Amino acid sequence: MAELPVPELAPTLSCCSGRFTISTLLGTEEGGRGPHAAAEGASCDSAHPTQLSGSTLCTRTFGYNTVDVVPAYEHYADSKGAGDAGKGRPSLADLHSILRPSPAGLHVPVSDPQRSNGLPEAEPEEVAAEPGRAPAPEPVRFGWVKGVMIRCMLNIWGVILYLRLPWITAQAGIALTWLIILMSVTVTTITGLSISAISTNGKVKSGGTYFLISRSLGPELGGSIGLIFAFANAVAVAMHTVGFAETVRDLLQEHNALIVDPTNDIRIIGVITVTVLLGISLAGMEWEAKAQILFFLVILVSFINYLVGTVIPATAEKQAKGFFSYRADIFAQNFVPSWRGPEGSFFGLFSIFFPSATGILAGANISGDLKDPAVAIPKGTLMAIFWTTMSYLVLSATIGSCVVRDASGSLNDSVAVGSPGCEGLACSFGWNFTACAQQQSCRYGLSNYYQSMSMVSGFGPLITAGIFGATLSSALACLVSAPKVFQCLCRDQLYPLIGFFGKGYGRNSEPIRGYMLTYVIAIGFILIAELNAIAPIISNFFLCSYALINFSCFHASITNSPGWRPSFRYYSKWAALFGAAISVVIMFLLTWWAALIAFGIVIFLLGYVLYKKPDINWGSSMQASSYNMALNYSVGLSDVDEHIKNYRPQCLVLTGPPNFRPALVDFVGTFTKNLSLMLCGNVLIGPRKQKMPESQLMADGHTKWLRKRKIKAFYTDVVAEDLRSGVQMLIQAAGLGKMRPNILALGYKRNWRTASPQSLEDYVGILHDAFDFKYGVCLMRMKDGLNVSRVVQAHVNPMFEVAEQPGENGTGGRAVPGTGRSWLADPTALAGEQQASTIFQSEQGKKTIDIYWLFDDGGLTLLIPYLLGRKKRWGKCKIRVFVGGQINRMDEERKAIVSLLSKFRLGFHEVHILPDINQKPQPEHIKRFDDLITPFRLNDGFKDEAAVNEMRQGCPWKISDEEVHKNRAKSLRQVRLNEILLDYSQDAALIAITLPIGRKGRCPSSLYMAWLETLSQDLRPPVILTRGNQENVLTFYCQ
Repeated sequence: MAELPVPELAPTLSCCSGRFTISTLLGTEEGGRGPHAAAEGASCDSAHPTQLSGSTLCTRTFGYNTVDVVPAYEHYADSKGAGDAGKGRPSLADLHSILRPSPAGLHVPVSDPQRSNGLPEAEPEEVAAEPGRAPAPEPVRFGWVKGVMIRCMLNIWGVILYLRLPWITAQAGIALTWLIILMSVTVTTITGLSISAISTNGKVKSGGTYFLISRSLGPELGGSIGLIFAFANAVAVAMHTVGFAETVRDLLQEHNALIVDPTNDIRIIGVITVTVLLGISLAGMEWEAKAQILFFLVILVSFINYLVGTVIPATAEKQAKGFFSYRADIFAQNFVPSWRGPEGSFFGLFSIFFPSATGILAGANISGDLKDPAVAIPKGTLMAIFWTTMSYLVLSATIGSCVVRDASGSLNDSVAVGSPGCEGLACSFGWNFTACAQQQSCRYGLSNYYQSMSMVSGFGPLITAGIFGATLSSALACLVSAPKVFQCLCRDQLYPLIGFFGKGYGRNSEPIRGYMLTYVIAIGFILIAELNAIAPIISNFFLCSYALINFSCFHASITNSPGWRPSFRYYSKWAALFGAAISVVIMFLLTWWAALIAFGIVIFLLGYVLYKKPDINWGSSMQASSYNMALNYSVGLSDVDEHIKNYRPQCLVLTGPPNFRPALVDFVGTFTKNLSLMLCGNVLIGPRKQKMPESQLMADGHTKWLRKRKIKAFYTDVVAEDLRSGVQMLIQAAGLGKMRPNILALGYKRNWRTASPQSLEDYVGILHDAFDFKYGVCLMRMKDGLNVSRVVQAHVNPMFEVAEQPGENGTGGRAVPGTGRSWLADPTALAGEQQASTIFQSEQGKKTIDIYWLFDDGGLTLLIPYLLGRKKRWGKCKIRVFVGGQINRMDEERKAIVSLLSKFRLGFHEVHILPDINQKPQPEHIKRFDDLITPFRLNDGFKDEAAVNEMRQGCPWKISDEEVHKNRAKSLRQVRLNEILLDYSQDAALIAITLPIGRKGRCPSSLYMAWLETLSQDLRPPVILTRGNQENVLTFYCQ
């Protein structure tokens, strides 16, 4: 690290904190002493320290004055892409290149000098208060107990704990009830481990379940789950509120104090209750947390009250209802199942109990309100699962040891122990319940009385209070969860028309609009007062979330992404996969039709996001998986030998900036789409130091332009001293393994007669290089040319000028300094520019595609038009094949070509033989050709080779008289072919013709370009000059 001179700062700056800019350290002259430069050699530990010696510059390192800095938190905070430079860290150019001071002079960024110890910065949301204003109050943040464990326990506990678990124990027996509990808890525990792994793999912000899934699996699955999860929580508010309202209504009925009627009482009580809960939520998270603690204490008191009641000796009234305190006989009888009724099956009871094990996401759903989500979510969620599981197991075992299955409740059924005619376990305790048990009319006992816990407890009303606490706490948790998740979804703008609800208020950014929306949804379902059809769908939505959380953990693990580094290590990717699979199975076990509805909604929302393709990048495991798959398949391709049947035209297209030659891009993109590789190459000519920033700026814009045009292609560029060397780099280095280009596609150089001779030599040299590297060549000419750079640049910047006429050969012109640079440096403008329309984007109708297969190049001249004809826009075109022949053998030659084409299975049936291809062209056409090459002739008078070479020194493109003479027949053939093209194909949609080859070292570049000019001039349709590498690309064999 090179030491820098230490600048003396003004007193006002000496106390400033933060890292100094490069311009601050250098002064006003490069590497020299500006007005602020200090004595050379001054450093942090100098004997005569400057004002900077004790300043923040030294605290940013370890007492060593340098541009380099020590690791710090802020360098990594809020970084998005792999190439993002951290805040304040010098760039590679700052450290590596020659530094130049900023013309703005001194600039000292303001930050805390103590940040060098690695302490975190404030959250992005915690913006510093403006000067003159009081500092903003700190947002409320919760720890793992108050924020996660208590919240999850309250959401897991519900009315099933009080009303259904005793009944399930009677049906399934203690043993199978424990199995049901443990099976349910296995799913939730695996999900809890997966949540713990995901939440500790980086910083978790607000959004809860949606945030975890979307940032792991991507916006497609995350968005769909976020929307249905928020809706499910909103409806769950109504469900839990109705459960509370029904309990209150039953109490009113017992005392004959109904307000209106049973149904309307539920509505009235429900609306009042959810309004009160909304008020608690709007009061702030602190008040909501206090309410949750109150509910938690009520449930704990009710649970203790129940346990105390089990050890209190049973009164005669309780014995009549089946309670006899702890008895080994009762435990033994209730240990085994006794199935009754339509729901009397293992999976029937499992489907009833499983919803009571859910609710483990309540803590994760308020991740934005936790002090440290990475610690709180794993610890709180797993502890909540543990303690609620213990409570379920204890309750099942205790009540199954105290209460018999059937009891009449009548005090008159007491008998003496051992009385004849008495059947059942209660006879040994002095009670005869035989009559009601045989008639199945018993009102009490575990199998018949849902309020068994209340009956067993020491004080019955406390159990009712526990039911109130369980329902209201669950309703309150869902009322808070739904807006928090929905707010994060709205801010991500994955779906239309919901951004309005993303606004936050107050220090905690409370989603008040989301609260109101949740309130309206809850009110709507409370007024329906019939949730039996909705409840299974909600359970399935929660299970769908569990399945995706587990799959997220598995998928992130299996992709081996270096970014998957959770600090929570006690998870297994295979356990997560099992959890995902079992969650889906349970969805169908609960309610198969509800599972289908849930999957249908998820798939619909998933399809919408896939269709819209939001421009966001969260570094999801799907991206890592795509990379893994691409890498594995690419490596696998290297082990497969190439076969003609699997030949694909993989094109390196010399487009320059792709938006400059849209017709060339559209042509190649049409026949390579979903079929083969297309790579748009651009050669940036000039000094590397000058062109590299341009390359880095524009690459992303060109890729976006291709994506917007729906061209499935890659973009790459190289910086080179000249065009030909740049193309040589592309030809040799482009591609990966077997996915390498085998065809060079480029535009025809229309300005070859007026361009510099060296550019002409380079252009023809590129064609020779392609053949040297065993490439096929596809050269495209259009009547109006391919390069639309002038139009594009004039549209974006009317002052744009071109210093050099751009050729059609894959390079763009150079912008005059100060005119086009602003446009070139803006990738957003490039990607958003108006798309130019080309002939390859329009329907071609019933025209013809004319193929002039004059020489056998391996079949590439036939294959490209065939692939083009398979596309919808060209599908109605009739393909005609023209081949040369002799007039006295036309029929035989035509039959031979038709037979050959039929074996290729291309579907080409119209074949024309050209018997007059060797006729002499029209004199005026010959004269036009001679006039074309006249400016390039050497006029050496047929001198010997040594004399010609001496005359040609410095101008290799010149044509000697000997070369004109030797190539006369070939020249006249191009003239004649042009006449034939004008006769037969003037109205065609496309002309494909075999590209003539000029022998390297024997055919000057100007003569070769004259051949191409003559062959393709005056033609209205696009002309494609194609030449394969003389190896077969078509076969009629099946192996």
